[in-house]
This record gives sequence, structure tokens and C-alpha cells, in this order.
Amino acid sequence: MAARKRVLILGAAGRDFHDFNVVFRGREEYDVVAFTAQQIPHIEDRTYPAPLAGGALYPQGIPIRREAELEELIAELRVDECVLSYSDIAHEAGMHLASRVSAAGADFRLLSARRTMLRSSRPVIAVCAVRTGAGKSQTSRAVVAALRAAGLRVAAVRHPMPYGDLLKQRVQRFATMQDMVDQQVTIEEREEYEPHIASGSVVWAGVDYEDILRAAEREADVIVWDGGNNDTPFYAPDLQFTIVDPHRAGHELKYLPGEANVRLAHVIIINKVDTASPEGVAQVLENVQRLNPQARVLQAASPIRVDDETLLAGRKVLAVEDGPTVTHGEMPYGAASIAARALGAELVDPRPFAVGEIAETFAKYPRLGPLLPAMGYGVQQVQDLERTLERAARFGVEALAIGTPIDLGRLIAIPLPATRVHYALELRSGPALEQRLEPAFAAARGTQAAC
Repeated sequence: MAARKRVLILGAAGRDFHDFNVVFRGREEYDVVAFTAQQIPHIEDRTYPAPLAGGALYPQGIPIRREAELEELIAELRVDECVLSYSDIAHEAGMHLASRVSAAGADFRLLSARRTMLRSSRPVIAVCAVRTGAGKSQTSRAVVAALRAAGLRVAAVRHPMPYGDLLKQRVQRFATMQDMVDQQVTIEEREEYEPHIASGSVVWAGVDYEDILRAAEREADVIVWDGGNNDTPFYAPDLQFTIVDPHRAGHELKYLPGEANVRLAHVIIINKVDTASPEGVAQVLENVQRLNPQARVLQAASPIRVDDETLLAGRKVLAVEDGPTVTHGEMPYGAASIAARALGAELVDPRPFAVGEIAETFAKYPRLGPLLPAMGYGVQQVQDLERTLERAARFGVEALAIGTPIDLGRLIAIPLPATRVHYALELRSGPALEQRLEPAFAAARGTQAAC
């Protein structure tokens, strides 16, 4: 028997596990010797458990190591091939990784988007993006609302964020707010799940997306893939929306797999045209039409609404923003910052009073503007976020503008007057969303009839 090819999968707790499950699990010609982890704090030094890894070939499971050790790992584990399984990486950064792998003596591989897509017995609508924070979540919520209004049962399946006990997270179903408490989700997970649950939808997530899909199919007429970061769908879509952001014009050409999402899309939505510059909108339009001339291109606004404008007008305000959007999403501001400035507020920079892992976040992302990313990947980060807010009043902060998609007050004490900032999708061109979804309506009704 030929020697098994020794594979190291490079990722960040999500796409990497899915690629293993779909392409490598149960394949005797491969020996996946480790996963690497980066970007998300505290997700290394774990093990992908044997029951998830397939048992017989991996009786001890598969170790998860730090990407910083890449060269040492290639030598120590005698790696033949490294597989890039990221859901958000700049093209240049990806080729730097490839160069490190090549120089260390291993091959470098990228799996195709279509090879890692599972097939569903239900119609699948995928909502993806070029960058995190482009408006994917508000679009997926609008799609789910339109499908439910048509009398269809919908399962929203979210891109993985398995940062805890992987066996317990194999298949996760969230139908109530208490489900999130019981399953100890992070702030980042809550930001994606809570708005769906608040509108009466059921959200699925976890680690094994084959098992997740089959469970969701038993309850739903339509599957909506709510893609995270800028990842490609895990399920083969009958209709794919891709959201692009003119506030970051040019990123649609520069990120993996965001560019692939533009090329795969049936419908491309240029979002935030109400707050982006005309030049940014024009640049994005030109780029996406060149990458995918067959796609239908729509424009949409993301109108911002503040619960209590009087709380921000003319005051010293701390803008609390969605963490992933302003950190690895590289947005220098968010909805709270835009709203506060529009109301004449003076934005306060929290760096002087940030503590612990929040201070470390500012050191890691020095380009952040005067805002506070609502980081909460673990207990310590949540505690440090709360401590940072406790110190804000001593540094002149009079009010908080909270632009996260969740009610942050459910999780931490809010020590200052605060108001939430909301945003939603509003199509500005082309047919109504329901018209774009009509083929999915028909297919789902046909599935209902067959059942």
C-alpha cells in the first residue's frame, strides 16, 4: 500500500473543518496530521475529536496548532501538502502563506468552491459577501422574511463559528434566546443568530455541515445559506446573492474567497449606496461587471435608524461597533460611527481606557478609527469589554452609540446612557426581492407537494 499523503490544513476554525469532513474524512490515501489556527483568539491547542474525524483513521483525533509555527510543523510532522482553508484572506497574504509553505518543502493546495459544496434535497439560496460587514446578514434576513411571508418553512444555516467544545457543537439548533444561553455562544455568534431568532426564524450551525443539512431538511422547505466572512457556500445553491461594499471599493478584486463569490453569483448587490461615495459605487460596479458579466447587478441602501437621536446629538460619544467588521473586515468605521457623526457628536477614541484583550485588539489592528469593537470570542474578552466601558465615563464619554446587531445589554452591564443603531436592506434598483426569489418559491412549493 502506498504511503498516505501527509496533509496540514490551514484555517481558523470553520472552513477548515468543513473541508476536512467533505474531502479528507474516511480517505485512506490521506493522513491529515494537524490543523492550524489563527485570527480568532484561543482556538488553538485543541483537538479535532476522533468521533468527528472519523474514528478508525484518527483514533486520537487531530491536533490544532498555531499558524505561527507553520515552518516548524511542516518539518516536525513531515508534511507533504498544505491546504488553504480560509474564509477571509487577502490575495497577497495567501501567496505569502504559499511562499512559506513552498520554502519549507511542502506543496500548497486550494480546494475548489464547488468541490466542497454539499447537495440538498431542498432548494438552496445562498447569501454571501466579498468582505465581512458588507451587509450579508441584513440581506439574508430579508430573504428569509420574504420566503416566510410566502408560507414557506425556512432553515437559516449559518457559517461555522465553532470556538468551544467541538463535539457538543457538532449540530446546533437555535430557536429561542435561551438556546443561545444554553449553548454558551460568543458575542460574535449572537450577532448572527439573535436577529434571526428575534424575527421567529430557526438558525442552524455547528461543525458537521452534512449532519446539519440533513437535520435542517427535515424541518424546512427552503435552506438559506447565511455565509460568514466572505466564504463560498457549503451547500450548492440554486440562487446565490453576493454582497459587495463600495466603502471598500476594490476589495472585490483582492480577497479570497470573496472574488470567487463575485464570479459564482447569480445576483450581485452593491450595498450602502446611500452612504458610500459615487466614485466607490462606480468602481465596484465596473469591477463586478468585468468579473461576472452574466450576473444581475442590483443597488441597495442600508438606511441607518437611531432609537434615540437626542442622546447623541452634540455629545461626546463612544461608538460601539460589530467586532469582526472593523477588525479583520478592515472597515475603519461602522453604522454607529456614521450615525453619531451625522448627529453632530464628537467621537471619543477608547484607546486610552481600553484594557486587557480589548487593548490587545487595538494593538493588533492599529488602523481602527475612534470606535470600540464589541469583541467577545471568550469570557475574558467579554469581561475586558465590560471593564473598558466602565472606564469610559472617566475619560469624558457621555453616551454610547451601539451599532452591533444584538442587544448588548443582555450580555454585559451598560454603564452609560446608550442607544442602539439599526440598519436594514433597501433595494434601490431592479425588481423587488420577491421577484428574484420566485423560482425558489416555485421549487419549494413543488417540494412541499411531493412530500
